Amino acid sequence: MTPAGSLLAAHDLHKTYGSTPALDGASFSVHPGEVVAVMGPSGSGKSTLLHCLAGIVTPDSGTVTYGGRELSAMSDAGRSALRRTDFGFVFQFGQLVPELTCVENVALPLRLNGVKRKEAEGTALEWMARLEVDDVAAKRPGEVSGGQGQRVAVARALVATPKVVFADEPTGALDSLNGERVMELLTESARTAGTAVVLVTHEARVAAYSDRDVVVRDGRCRDLEYAV
Repeated sequence: MTPAGSLLAAHDLHKTYGSTPALDGASFSVHPGEVVAVMGPSGSGKSTLLHCLAGIVTPDSGTVTYGGRELSAMSDAGRSALRRTDFGFVFQFGQLVPELTCVENVALPLRLNGVKRKEAEGTALEWMARLEVDDVAAKRPGEVSGGQGQRVAVARALVATPKVVFADEPTGALDSLNGERVMELLTESARTAGTAVVLVTHEARVAAYSDRDVVVRDGRCRDLEYAV
């Protein structure tokens, strides 16, 4: 049931909250190094799909398969470990830890995986340089601009070289210029590293950075592949 060559795939997902169906037979797949934009109106099931793909929410029925393993068959601890090692996340408002400096924020996933501080922060600085924010390494999140903070968040998502990055409205809080720069750097860095990106957005200009569009409507997915 898993599409050939896919890294992460969902098949026939159903999820209901109370009497409201969020997903109603949704299927989805993404390949290594591919950027897929998940689009749709508010309430269509986009975020629920992303949460199921990331193992945060368990669907009522259907399967999510990552690297040949079915997520629902894994323990909570196993899924949590997967989110630390193989998955990266970028959210609309960055969600950086305000008490930490920017370089400490970027290094955090490595530190949680047992990497020593000096090594972790060295790797973090390399990623911050790629994302053009190494000059704010010693500053705290409240001391940097929105565009800088979001690029720090992208560096944090990529620092542990995840196989999949989930980006939920990553430019929603930015102006168009900063949003475009964040998308350029996110997609360029991910493709260079062979990282798949699942990008939830309602903006066509953001979806234009993807290789494929998947439209979610009434809990179902429709794949709109186009030439790149």
